Amino acid sequence: MSTENNKKKVLLAFSGGLDTSFCVKYLSEDLGYEVHTAIANTGGFSDEELKVIEEKAMKLGATTHTTLDVTDEYYNKSIKYMIAGNVLRGGVYPISVSSERIFQAIAIINHAKAIGADAVAHGSTGAGNDQVRFDLTFKVLAPAMEIITPTRDLTLTRDYEIDYLRRHGYEADFKKMEYSINKGLWGTSVGGKETLDSSKTLPEHAYPSQVTATEPSTLTIEFKKGEPVGVNGVIFENPVDAIREIESIGSKYGIGRDMHIGDTIIGIKGRVGFEAAAPVLIIAAHKMLEKHTLTKWQSYWKEQLSTWYGMFLHEAQYLDPVMRDMEKFIESTQEHVTGTVEITLRPYSYTLVGVVTPFDLMNNDFGEYGEVNKAWTADDVKGFTAIMANPMKIYYSVTGKHSSSND
Repeated sequence: MSTENNKKKVLLAFSGGLDTSFCVKYLSEDLGYEVHTAIANTGGFSDEELKVIEEKAMKLGATTHTTLDVTDEYYNKSIKYMIAGNVLRGGVYPISVSSERIFQAIAIINHAKAIGADAVAHGSTGAGNDQVRFDLTFKVLAPAMEIITPTRDLTLTRDYEIDYLRRHGYEADFKKMEYSINKGLWGTSVGGKETLDSSKTLPEHAYPSQVTATEPSTLTIEFKKGEPVGVNGVIFENPVDAIREIESIGSKYGIGRDMHIGDTIIGIKGRVGFEAAAPVLIIAAHKMLEKHTLTKWQSYWKEQLSTWYGMFLHEAQYLDPVMRDMEKFIESTQEHVTGTVEITLRPYSYTLVGVVTPFDLMNNDFGEYGEVNKAWTADDVKGFTAIMANPMKIYYSVTGKHSSSND
């Protein structure tokens, strides 16, 4: 929908970083669009930070700027299932950016339609996963809308973008933009410089949070049907607030920092640093509680399905209906995942101490592992073992082999 001055209207997904700052200027100055910006906040920004981002957008020349808060939706439709599934990509990464991008893209495209935009734009590069996540979501939810991606299409370097902005009269603290930092409720990713070199790791100053706690302390997390609802005895009405409290405590110890190396959607290996104190502590505590409250086969099949769920989420498949099917199964396993987990925190590390739950399957009415049997006899075990041995006895008898054979 063109505006009265015959300029086409574009909505840019704006984070305030270097790439999207360049896009505001380029879309207006070089392509002649009326640029509107929006940020979809997934819980990683304070009100003060959001105000600074708005000021940046307007200073760059945006016609309007809108903050779209999708934090609760992000928790209820994604984080809740990642906790229930103990989802860690590569056993390390809590899929912080991967999961939030879909909800940001959904919010952005809905806003683009609401303001009657002719096009939607984002600042993703051509070498990452985010371009696929945004493009795919936009194409599914608004097939006819044009997608503009200057950073990707022009194959730009950060130095070029900085020079371009300066030539167009925009000055900022570009030193702070040397790392690409993405903040969300479920963790912060840090990319650039050292992450591009397989032999290096991020320096201390690259992380947004700094270590200030040095003495050990105790953290307790209370779960109700798989969701974190209490921290150190304080119950929160909204699990989002419990997550924020855990992040506030854990980040002071530098817990949750790591480097993830994995396979990208576009086929190359990717490397990203991250800090995610709350996700790492919550998943570790939740997994321990599940060991006490789920049956053997509940645990086994949920782990298989959760691995697929995490992979699909990472690879922009959130809108596929199979995700809703997996969510139903994952959620059904959480019926008795209720209790409190105690953790000892130290700088850069933690120890899981134990759990208290009314659904503890380590109930000693039946037996104490390695000590005494109460619900069965010695003869029961002898008979059970004899039957269990039958398939292997038959195999070695028929094939003429023995378990000690080296053939």
